Amino acid sequence: MDIRELLMKDIMIMDLKATTKAGVIDEMVHHYYEKGIIDDEELYKQDILKREAESSTGMGDGIAIPHAHDKAVKKAAVMFARSKAGVDYDSMDGQPAHLFFMIAAPEGADNTHLAALAALSKVLMNPDVVTALKEANTPDDVQAIFAKAVAEKQAEEAKKDAQASPSGDKPYIVAVTACPNGIAHTYMAEENLEKAAEKLGVDIKVETNGSEGVKHLLTADEIKKAAGVVIAADKKVKMARFDGKHLVNQPVTAGIKEPEKLLQEVLDGKAAVYHADGADEGEEPEAASGSVWSNIYKQLMNGISHMLPFVIGGGILMALSFVVENYFGGPHSLAFIFLNNAGNMAFAFMVPVLAAYIAEAIGDQPALMPGFVGGFMAMVYKGSFGGAYIANVQHSAGSAAGFLGGIAAGFIAGYVMLGLKKLFAKLPHSLDGMKPMLIYPILGLLIIALIMFFIINPIFSTINLYITRFLNHMGTGNLVILTAILAGMMSIDMGGPFNKAAYVFASGAFANNPHSVTAAILMAAVMVGGMVPPFATAIGTVLFKHKFTKSEREAGVTNWVLGFSFITEGAIPFATADPLRVIPSCIVGSAVGGALVGLFHVSVPAPHGGLWVTPLATHWLMYIVATIIGSIIAGVIMGLIKKTVTEK
Repeated sequence: MDIRELLMKDIMIMDLKATTKAGVIDEMVHHYYEKGIIDDEELYKQDILKREAESSTGMGDGIAIPHAHDKAVKKAAVMFARSKAGVDYDSMDGQPAHLFFMIAAPEGADNTHLAALAALSKVLMNPDVVTALKEANTPDDVQAIFAKAVAEKQAEEAKKDAQASPSGDKPYIVAVTACPNGIAHTYMAEENLEKAAEKLGVDIKVETNGSEGVKHLLTADEIKKAAGVVIAADKKVKMARFDGKHLVNQPVTAGIKEPEKLLQEVLDGKAAVYHADGADEGEEPEAASGSVWSNIYKQLMNGISHMLPFVIGGGILMALSFVVENYFGGPHSLAFIFLNNAGNMAFAFMVPVLAAYIAEAIGDQPALMPGFVGGFMAMVYKGSFGGAYIANVQHSAGSAAGFLGGIAAGFIAGYVMLGLKKLFAKLPHSLDGMKPMLIYPILGLLIIALIMFFIINPIFSTINLYITRFLNHMGTGNLVILTAILAGMMSIDMGGPFNKAAYVFASGAFANNPHSVTAAILMAAVMVGGMVPPFATAIGTVLFKHKFTKSEREAGVTNWVLGFSFITEGAIPFATADPLRVIPSCIVGSAVGGALVGLFHVSVPAPHGGLWVTPLATHWLMYIVATIIGSIIAGVIMGLIKKTVTEK
């Protein structure tokens, strides 16, 4: 199917009226409905939003590609829309989006339109095409731009396989890019790796595992000749073929953001040698350059991302119940009982969900149930849920294993399931149906229950008790140091491992004992620390305009809202552009803000919300003051040490 058949002229919007991400989606979905492309506006919009909840389709460079594949779509189409002013679309680079391509794919359609959609993604990697689309006056102009670009891209693709073989003098590297949806990130990583290889003087062949299937498949001979392998993927790829090769394994975003670093790691001989060890063809490597810790981090983040809605929803409802208790009716009011019970119900699922999805990230769906039960066992003690179900899974321990025990349960359940898969891998194929329906559930549950009962619960409940006692008996001086460290960590990588470690520590303490004042102080500290970077960049762009580019000043406006909402990632584009000045400035400001929180014992009994949850804070004025002082210090330091830019 030709891309021009999907980019129909009569469904284009050359001047979007919407000024927000939600508004863009509403306007484009409604336009599809009016043009007869979809017959169920609500269903299609629901699936668009579901995809956005996984990760933003704002690809950066001013482009967004929202998409959905469902039965509401009557025929495949791609709607082009343009916003001259630009819209904050939560893009990867933090910049406004101007060009929008909403993909509508019918349920059960063949793959012809997927090939065209892949071509769309590849064409948009060309900056000349993007510039031309921003300046196009009519739908005919848009079609002409794509017709020319697609023809050039097809010619380039036809030559790629022939040119991918090593030339002789240059180093030769092979790579694989893949993402779960396979429409844009896969090809962005491919494009950037190829550009980085050209810059470094390296021959490269990139296999893509996208929406149109595997393209540019690596042959055994090409793999044999390669000096090493780069994997930039967020889904499983066939790994056994790379046995014995130096291999780097990173998420697909690394292939987009730092392709030179990945290639250089192979060229410098720093990439570890991958050994398949009889692993399944589709299994991810467990021992490649940094991949062990990278995989552990991804597995933990899979659990935390699924857990957060329970933490945030439950925590804020519980915090609201305390407000009701103190000011609007006391502990026996219906409002307090309702809100507190609802919050506690969400909290009851928090650790089981965390453990379940850590396990699922390791051992796939068969590990989900053992992980869930293991996490539940970490939270239940002495029949705390009452009723017909009386649990005494704590053995001799006096309290639950809690958050830390739940993390342990998730990893253990996941790796137990991997062990079971290998143990029963050689069963006759006629018995394959028994594995997921009988063998894995029974043995997985039995093993995780035994481990939790006799090992994890007794050990981690004791650790948890000592941590709780330490926090509850901490003096002001030690508390100030701890809150300063946690808040400063929020700015080290702004959403990365250090940031997440600080947040997990505070939210874990809060989850173990949501009524603890110290735990609520730690939550306040990490929120202040996380709000400082976006606020600091916003302040810097106002006070030191000559130190920031035009696009940075525009992003600074958005960061006022992101800072208010505790979205630290708004400062990432600034940190990426000038890390040696932006990051230290933010760390100092965050640490000062966190220290003030500890000094004045500011507590926030809610695990998220930024300044929106100020009414729930004790010493609420100092909560605001700590945020303001930390942000101003960071913004001023940043402005003073940054160099003046020539762009106006």
